[in-house]
Amino acid sequence: MNQIFDFFFAQYSTYALLDIVLEITAVIFGLLSVYFAKANRIWVYPTGMISTSIYVYLLLKWSLLGDMMINGYYFVMSVYGWFIWTRKINDKQVTPISITTSQEKKISTTIFIATLFFVYLVYTIFDKWKDWTAYIDTLTTAIFFVGMWLMARRKIENWIFWIIGDIISVPLYFYKGFTFTSFQYVLFTILAVLGYLEWKKSLNNKPVTV
Repeated sequence: MNQIFDFFFAQYSTYALLDIVLEITAVIFGLLSVYFAKANRIWVYPTGMISTSIYVYLLLKWSLLGDMMINGYYFVMSVYGWFIWTRKINDKQVTPISITTSQEKKISTTIFIATLFFVYLVYTIFDKWKDWTAYIDTLTTAIFFVGMWLMARRKIENWIFWIIGDIISVPLYFYKGFTFTSFQYVLFTILAVLGYLEWKKSLNNKPVTV
């Protein structure tokens, strides 16, 4: 039992207690955010903003610059998404769940390519190409940037990007020694699959509730 515990958590013996508490807090609010997203509830944004604020600080310390930018971007997009989700398209209905249009697919592709290029420049400027995780971090950053933009616009395809990015992030964070965050992404993957199925069911249903 001790060997199993050490395998998953031994690295935390060298961490500051504050950082451990912050990581666990960020995980809790991150899971709440994804749960509310799955349930199509506006609380996805305030809970997500708490989680991302903490992760910006932690990821900077962990030298995962791509993911740090992801969380900074999440925070900004949460403000945008909060507005979009509560904006009324008529007297009774707020912005509904919908399918990505051809124009939005082009924008998504542009965001993906532009993000890859931008993160590449950041890692180059700060001389962070010292580990294979930097390349994976660059890829997941681009995936999550598109996913967050689509979620802010309440597009069902956002879940596909979350699922792909979450699956990649599980071994990435475990390798980096952040077990709690790795476990979080396992749960994120499950919730993202459930979220996609739930949004698909309600796609053409009654107006959404915030």
